[in-house]
Amino acid sequence: MATRWYQPYIGVKNRGINPEGFHVSQIKFYIVLIPLAGLMLLPIIYIFSSAFKPPEELFAYPPPLIVTNPTMKNFNDLFSILSTSGIPVSRYLFNSILITLVTVAASIIISSAAAYALSKKQFRLKQTLFVVNNVALMFVPIAVTIPRFLIVENLNLLDTFWVHVLPVLAMPVGLFLLKQFIDGIPDEVIEAAQIDGASDLHIYWRIILPMIQPALATIAILTFQAAWNNADTSTTYINNESLRTLAFYLTTLTSTTATGADAVAGQGVAAAAALIMFVPNLIIFIFLQSQVMSTMSRSGLK
Repeated sequence: MATRWYQPYIGVKNRGINPEGFHVSQIKFYIVLIPLAGLMLLPIIYIFSSAFKPPEELFAYPPPLIVTNPTMKNFNDLFSILSTSGIPVSRYLFNSILITLVTVAASIIISSAAAYALSKKQFRLKQTLFVVNNVALMFVPIAVTIPRFLIVENLNLLDTFWVHVLPVLAMPVGLFLLKQFIDGIPDEVIEAAQIDGASDLHIYWRIILPMIQPALATIAILTFQAAWNNADTSTTYINNESLRTLAFYLTTLTSTTATGADAVAGQGVAAAAALIMFVPNLIIFIFLQSQVMSTMSRSGLK
């Protein structure tokens, strides 16, 4: 048998191409990536720093990136205003938590089921529906405010809990990512399950969902951010104060205290409120960021 050309290289560890540990050849990547990572961290550092800045640093020009004399006054002012609210702040917080949990859970189920159908099932208008979903990616929320309001009004959802959930239940970007991810699952896996007598529901629940966990984590993050930070729904569709969210309350709170005689204190309150709204997003991303990276690498996004 002729000697294969690659046999001399078997067992030889390549240190120059994709080494497992640190190698001098990786320095060129660190030179580029470390400054880029620092640049990406600047907004996060600024949000945390601004929340603890005294008024003279908040209004300084140019604004300092790092707080020099940190203070808790901004949070004290914020909590003082919260304590004078007509409706307990715990009610706004409860609404936000409940709406976010329901939206995330429902969005994962609906988006993944739709993505499974678009990826592995055959039916008429399949490609047309996917194209419609992709077209929807081009529209910013402000562009569909009026038609969305008319639909919500005709469905009698104004001043209801479900108006927070239904309009953001199935995000086009979520369906796109999940569909692309499921496309990577071999058809043979589905066919083998069907030969064994598995129903579509069993295949979806027992096979598809466990195999697309990274994509589900990504959708959970995107949906969480959309639901947790959503103040527009409470502004546009809700008149009952007890149905509004914490994001809406903090937005109106900071906008009213940031004018007139309270302008200086209002900037500090706004910075503290921004940090409170930002921290949950940061925490969920830290815990699920590895899943997000896996989804992006396997969904065809460059």
